[in-house]
Amino acid sequence: MRQIFLDTETTGLESKLGHRIIEIAAVEMINRTLTGRRFHNYLNPDRKVEAGALQIHGLTDDFLQDKQKFFDITNELLEFIDDAELIMHNAPFDVGFLNNELGLAKLQPLENYCHSITDTLKIAKELHPGKRNNLNALCERYQINNSKRVLHGALLDAELLAEVYLAITRGQESLVMEISFPQPDIKINPQDIELISLPANTEELELHAEQLEAIDRESKKMCLWKHIESSTIK
Repeated sequence: MRQIFLDTETTGLESKLGHRIIEIAAVEMINRTLTGRRFHNYLNPDRKVEAGALQIHGLTDDFLQDKQKFFDITNELLEFIDDAELIMHNAPFDVGFLNNELGLAKLQPLENYCHSITDTLKIAKELHPGKRNNLNALCERYQINNSKRVLHGALLDAELLAEVYLAITRGQESLVMEISFPQPDIKINPQDIELISLPANTEELELHAEQLEAIDRESKKMCLWKHIESSTIK
């Protein structure tokens, strides 16, 4: 199955308060290998970026002013994620914003366009309960180089998330269920085994004699078995 690692940056924390997506990025993975295919766009949100959000991603109103609207990139986005497993860190946040944008475009919720949605934050919390499990903490824990992550950026974060996912799921695809069948506890005493010897009939004896004669001729009278039988009969 195709896996798509997706991340967004927004004008604020709550889509319900009218905040919008200003950057979206996704990278494709097949068979635990990044294919190089990516989807990345900056977007004009038709509103101001909050100061708190600006400190996180650094995307200014002036920079976003001439960018496309979310509606303009909808078809390309939906084609990119079609029937793939979407993997996000803190998925409810991104899904909430994406569903808001899709709703404004009069389209169905995100779940209708992908195969499934996986939240790596949920996985990380199960693996490391009580510890910090944000993207930076996971990169540090799994020794993933995130030195370029001075500010949040959707494309870089999607790529880092792919590496984190590989680290936290390492070995799962190669796990093999070992099935052991109980062996019956049977002890055999050789003295209890009765060997049955069946005598050869006349036809079998004649065939046996003919075979020995042929071997004796080919070996120039060196067929030991024939001579042993002859001496035994005498």
